[in-house]
Amino acid sequence: MVQARTGSGKTGAFLLPLLSLLDPARDECQALILVPTRELARQVWHEAETLLSAVGLRALAVYGGTGYKTQIDELKRGAHVVIGTPGRVLDHLLRRTLTLDHLRALIFDEADRMLSMGFYPDMMQVKRYLPKRRINTCMFSATFPEYILRTAHQFMESPEFLSLSKDQVHVAEVQHIVYDVPGVGKDRVLVKLIEMENPSSAIIFCNTKVNVHFVTVVLQRFGYDADELSADLSQGERDNVLERVREGKLRFLVATDIAARGLDIPELSHVFQYEPPEDAEAYIHRAGRTGRAGASGVAITLVNGMEKYNLRQIARRFEIEIEELPIPTDEQVAAVVGERLTALLEARLRDRDKLQAERSRRFAALAHELAESEDESGIIAMLLDDYYQKLLHAPVAPPEQPKKTSDPQGSSSQNRRRRRR
Repeated sequence: MVQARTGSGKTGAFLLPLLSLLDPARDECQALILVPTRELARQVWHEAETLLSAVGLRALAVYGGTGYKTQIDELKRGAHVVIGTPGRVLDHLLRRTLTLDHLRALIFDEADRMLSMGFYPDMMQVKRYLPKRRINTCMFSATFPEYILRTAHQFMESPEFLSLSKDQVHVAEVQHIVYDVPGVGKDRVLVKLIEMENPSSAIIFCNTKVNVHFVTVVLQRFGYDADELSADLSQGERDNVLERVREGKLRFLVATDIAARGLDIPELSHVFQYEPPEDAEAYIHRAGRTGRAGASGVAITLVNGMEKYNLRQIARRFEIEIEELPIPTDEQVAAVVGERLTALLEARLRDRDKLQAERSRRFAALAHELAESEDESGIIAMLLDDYYQKLLHAPVAPPEQPKKTSDPQGSSSQNRRRRRR
């Protein structure tokens, strides 16, 4: 397990060892690299072509949103390195156009993003096709929250951990990020960042009760599972909200410093500061809500005007390195959300039985007609949005594996009832 930031050279770190590990003379898949997005698949494929082709190793990128024919043809030729998103890799495994029987290396790139985007069920299905022997396995991630560590141990046996940030050798780090928001519109920027980060759980800090209520309403209206915690609530109401957070039933908590004082919520992945605190020590308190007990976390602050100067003073006082990033564009957000939704829709499509697939084919012509018409594309966008809103309330962390039933006859009768329905 390797903790490495973007731009640290991790792609070369996992591709270069393949030069000596793989055999160009054997036309079969010997290395599988799982990535979260189509863009990253293409990027890793380009690097693989540059580094591996000189010794006769062929690489292939497989991902959704494109046809199967070219990918199947390359797999038949015997691509040595397959780079793909879990959903499309699983599709090829189910079609038997890809086999992992001769696998020598398994690599998870940007593992934190893959899990936060809901790939866990697909990854567990891919695991069923892995050889029942030890394989050289690496997992790369910018951060290693607890749920990623749990998943890593499902794919790796007694893994070693290597941190490539600041000479740290343990799983501990809080990344400090600031976004400069000109004028008004912090609420929309906050929504964009939540869409991009897709945190498993988060606290959003505000300086006033008015802003706590405002931000909570914005998140709720947008479809997020959010609630507020302020001094106006009774003790019973406060306890109820906190219990929902600790049990994982509430994903976003919006609070003031006073209301959140003394909170200890395990596995809190993100802290958002809608505005920097007026008191310098409060920044440490807020950021310290994440990255607890050796885990990693992200502290994100939105600033404008003098707030940026005040935050710099806090950073200088406590010797904190705060990274300033550009606000994501609408196109960037749409691309990330589109990738996430496509992966989930493809997974749902694979789960449909023959009768359900036959039923869906009634609407194939209509779907094509709507997609071709610019005037009617809003209908498809509305349906996708409605489905995505339902997913906003789903847990991000990997779910528990379903227990195997010991009553196949009962399972069969249950399937018959489902088909009748």
